[in-house]
Amino acid sequence: MERALLGAYAELVGPAGTVADLGCGPGAVTAHLGSLGLDVFGIDLSASMLAVARRENPQLRFEQGSMLDLDLADESLAGVVSWYSSIHTPEDELPSLFSEFHRVLTPGGHLLLAFQVGEEPRRLDRPWGRPVTLDFLRRRPEQMAELLTAAGFALGSRTIREPDGRLPASVSQVPQAFLFAQKPAEPA
Repeated sequence: MERALLGAYAELVGPAGTVADLGCGPGAVTAHLGSLGLDVFGIDLSASMLAVARRENPQLRFEQGSMLDLDLADESLAGVVSWYSSIHTPEDELPSLFSEFHRVLTPGGHLLLAFQVGEEPRRLDRPWGRPVTLDFLRRRPEQMAELLTAAGFALGSRTIREPDGRLPASVSQVPQAFLFAQKPAEPA
């Protein structure tokens, strides 16, 4: 399902311009978007994640930076993908995060936001066998939609994937949400 959603996103953006995968981690989604024909690059806060991304995807560009303070010009991107990266952002910083996404998108630019659904945070020790601890801040889709609207986005589709047994237990035990939004085009 996730690949289909990323494919739909790639069709929406098309050749309109550059897409940033914000909070790109090891670059798997960045690489997939590139394979779909998008001009894409990744940004992540973690130097170790970027090292993996660069090693695995030397044909792509990856930069270190914070999603809350992007070193990008206003209206410089045709698309922003935040694939589970907002789940590490504290709730009180979400309005600033979405305002930053809005700032860097061109009028008519597209946002795809993926996150875990729920109300309670989840802490994972050694997720996927890695020696780290991660907090996953789950959100209600209605809450995220309201915050996106407040930041100036027009909402598109909303998809919820219910838990299933085909994915690892660390992922499949909670619903996943995918929101498409667009920065409105400037009035003619």
